[in-house]
Amino acid sequence: MAANTATAVDAGAHVDSGRGTIEDIAARMERLPMCRYLWRLVVLISLGGFFELYDLFFTGYIAPGLTKSGLLSTTTANFFGFQGIGAFVAVTFIGLFIGTFFLGFIPDKLGRRFVFTWALVIYTAATVIMAFQTTTEGLLIWRLLAGIGLGVEAITIDAYITELVPRRMRGRAFALNQTIMFLAQPSVALMAWWLVPQSPLGFDGWRWVICIAAFGAVIVWFIRRAVPESPLWLSQMGRAAEADQILSAVEARVEKQIGGKLAATKPMFIPRASTTAALPDLWRTPYLPIVLTLIVFNICQAFGYYGFSSWAPTLLIEKGITITKSLEYSFIIAFAAPLAPLIAIGYADRVERKWIIVTTAFVIACAGYGFAEFVRPAAIIACGLAITFANTTLSFAYHAYQTEVFPARIRAQSAGIVYSASRVGAMFSGFIVAFVLRNSGVSGVFATITMAMLIVVLVVAMFGPRTRDQIAA
Repeated sequence: MAANTATAVDAGAHVDSGRGTIEDIAARMERLPMCRYLWRLVVLISLGGFFELYDLFFTGYIAPGLTKSGLLSTTTANFFGFQGIGAFVAVTFIGLFIGTFFLGFIPDKLGRRFVFTWALVIYTAATVIMAFQTTTEGLLIWRLLAGIGLGVEAITIDAYITELVPRRMRGRAFALNQTIMFLAQPSVALMAWWLVPQSPLGFDGWRWVICIAAFGAVIVWFIRRAVPESPLWLSQMGRAAEADQILSAVEARVEKQIGGKLAATKPMFIPRASTTAALPDLWRTPYLPIVLTLIVFNICQAFGYYGFSSWAPTLLIEKGITITKSLEYSFIIAFAAPLAPLIAIGYADRVERKWIIVTTAFVIACAGYGFAEFVRPAAIIACGLAITFANTTLSFAYHAYQTEVFPARIRAQSAGIVYSASRVGAMFSGFIVAFVLRNSGVSGVFATITMAMLIVVLVVAMFGPRTRDQIAA
């Protein structure tokens, strides 16, 4: 069981019933009913996340256009070839690593709401500038800078949602979050299918696909006004009066919707380790085993996830399918992305999240073999749909999983450290996929992905903690 689980009173528990304390805020958050207002907050935060994933997913979908324009090549003679698609994938995840590992402290210092807004604006600006680059070096530099902003935004969204909903709806909240965010995948796939083979107004189609992401910076300013700061974060920072004021406003909105008073709060006892946790505590019991498990998990799952999603159109082309058909198949496959977490809303809080992760990783391993070996379009699309369905189910589960195991005081930075391991895995996946593709073909690529996902199955099944009933304090 993870370290921040609520416990009975003992010598190590921290008990304080004052207004705005972490115990008071946690108890009041836990009594909130599932209502339209809380779901609305999840939707608004997720709309910001939609543009994050749009920006991330176009990495693979514009790859054929980048190759066609001569800026990058599909493979390179050297393993670390910086003229290939692998380099474009790699710098994306180098930026994501910097954002999650080195800058994960920012949401814990400045707040969820502030960082949620400005990280999106920064990476959107860098992405638009990248769209106008005419050299490989310029393309990669601005992609790196956009990746840094994406990394900070990703961990902020996860921490934000974890802290704004009670634990009994956390799984469904993340499933809804991922449904909305993954609508970006078919959206960018449609844009790429339509635009990448063309040059509207003399402007390369892949550049148009990138520029569409700029709408995110406009929309987020309207979202920002409707979403409050996390009361749990404020309380952990010692800002009890602000935490009480914001949560009182939330409670008033909820009571108005349900047409009555909220239930009385139940005493909440928080382990002292949660209220005094600092970054060095991650490298000691009880957090160290969790950190190590999640680091191994993230390295392997990212290779399996991005090894497919960032390379799907290119892998199809290598199987002898034309660029237009490749993008068409990828567009069809992408429709499974938001569908999987939408279905998961029905069971997300009934099944332990570690077992969702284990099951979906196994499905990816099996479906990947079929994607590599089948030649009939229907069979290829079916396997691609299965991989995407399992990937996005896995995504909602682990985004909830790796934030709820850490206390609010260091949640974003802790999740950022373990999540950054996925960026290392994804970064090297670009070079490894390109290398294996050149030497062993599509079958070799999926053999490597299968191995990575089987490691996920073993590590999480054996060492992953149970988290479904944990509070978010």
